[in-house]
Amino acid sequence: MMRRDVHDELRARLHEAAETHEPDRARILARVERGMADPAGRARSDHRATRPPVYGWFRVVTATAAVAGVLAVGGYAVASAVKDDTPRQTVATSPTPTPSPDATSRAPAPPPKPTSQPPQPTKPPTPKPTATPAPPAAKGEEDGPLWSDGSVDPHSNDFWAQSNLTLRTSERLTALTVRLRIAQTGGVTSTGAWRSLPEDDFALTVEEKDGFVVYTWVLKDGRTVREGEWVFAGQYDHERGGRDAKDDRYAMTATAGGEQLSVAGGFASHDDNSATDAGDS
Repeated sequence: MMRRDVHDELRARLHEAAETHEPDRARILARVERGMADPAGRARSDHRATRPPVYGWFRVVTATAAVAGVLAVGGYAVASAVKDDTPRQTVATSPTPTPSPDATSRAPAPPPKPTSQPPQPTKPPTPKPTATPAPPAAKGEEDGPLWSDGSVDPHSNDFWAQSNLTLRTSERLTALTVRLRIAQTGGVTSTGAWRSLPEDDFALTVEEKDGFVVYTWVLKDGRTVREGEWVFAGQYDHERGGRDAKDDRYAMTATAGGEQLSVAGGFASHDDNSATDAGDS
């Protein structure tokens, strides 16, 4: 323990001496000059008088360097002793990062600028309206329990005519629409209509459309047409003389037993397939 105290005291004194020590260069140089001027030195100088005078200066420089070396070694020793007294510190350094091969000297691209308008919500597609299924195309004058015929009434004359539609059904009908189209051949004007079924069971409309006078009978909801043969007739005036009914048409749609039926035809004679003249009897 005493040995350690002596060592610490010596170290403290060396530390103080190192801080207060200032070398006296003038005194050191004076000693060097006196050494060079003593008799022994003079004798050695005379003995080597043949040497160039540059060696004298070399000795001065060498002696000066030696003194400086002694001072440096002493200062290093003192500094080492003082340095041992201070705690050692270590500094951790992070390893130099390895540059990525994808790295560039360019600055990163700025983020895209927000649009001035907020994104509009996507509207769901508008569902297309469901089309009402069209009635089936007429297969002719007959379809299942339905049979039909069109003819010009034999009582027609040169100024007036009546077109008759005959419907025959072997099943009860829960729906029925009858449409008669009279071509506008000149002066055709409706004068009335009738049917052999009860009048209150049907709604009747008469209109001119696309060059035709159109009669339409529609069976009312909740009403039915029983089995049998029935007649629908349209009456009209026309220009004087015989009238050609070849362009007149009719169509009927009906429902029987939950099945939709359809018939259609014209006013050609079933005997010779020629057009029926409204003026013939």
